[in-house]
Amino acid sequence: MLFRDRAHAGAELARRLTAYGGRDDVLVLGLPRGGVPVAYEVARELGVPLDIFLVRKLGVPGREEFAMGAIASGGIRVLNSTLVGALGIPPAVIDRVAAREQRELERREAAYRNGQPPSDVRGRTVIVIDDGLATGSTIRAAVAALRPRGVRKIVVAVPVAAPETCDEFRAEVDEIICAETPDRFSAVGQFYEDFSQTTDEEVQDLLARARRHEGDRERAAGWTGRPAEQRR
Repeated sequence: MLFRDRAHAGAELARRLTAYGGRDDVLVLGLPRGGVPVAYEVARELGVPLDIFLVRKLGVPGREEFAMGAIASGGIRVLNSTLVGALGIPPAVIDRVAAREQRELERREAAYRNGQPPSDVRGRTVIVIDDGLATGSTIRAAVAALRPRGVRKIVVAVPVAAPETCDEFRAEVDEIICAETPDRFSAVGQFYEDFSQTTDEEVQDLLARARRHEGDRERAAGWTGRPAEQRR
């Protein structure tokens, strides 16, 4: 399937996640920036909250499109040791790239949250969403960072993935959902008509809209008299 854009991909992905719709224990986490428009549509269709989880790819110097690893909130670093070894990338180079990406991660955290604390993931089913899955480095970093935080279940969901990477994740998370796993996969962007870069402003707007939706749901829950322990 060729997706029109990330919103279309999110709507299609939501069809595979209907079992999680309307549940009080479910939280959707989008990986900024490209994963957020996808995650927004999923959260909206399922009627569950949306938040972000900050992860930054560590690109190979001079060939940044190739991920040699990733970092995530909480000081997590995941490396593709096979690639690092094959290319002979020195630890000092990795540290330099990681330091630069850490600064960008912190900038985005401040810009996107606007003073809002991160959602509490303890005891919850967390659906981690990106716009696609190539090497899997960024989502692996997110999963590694989430595991120690008391998450009950981790579901990774993407609109499109390299078949071998999707298969690898079956042993790494509680559930993996890859809507499309084309045989001829070279890059995530080839499966989108519009794969233009998501901006900071778009992420901020989608998060603000998601917060409004959540407020509407909470007010509706109050009006219908649901017990307080079933409301957030």
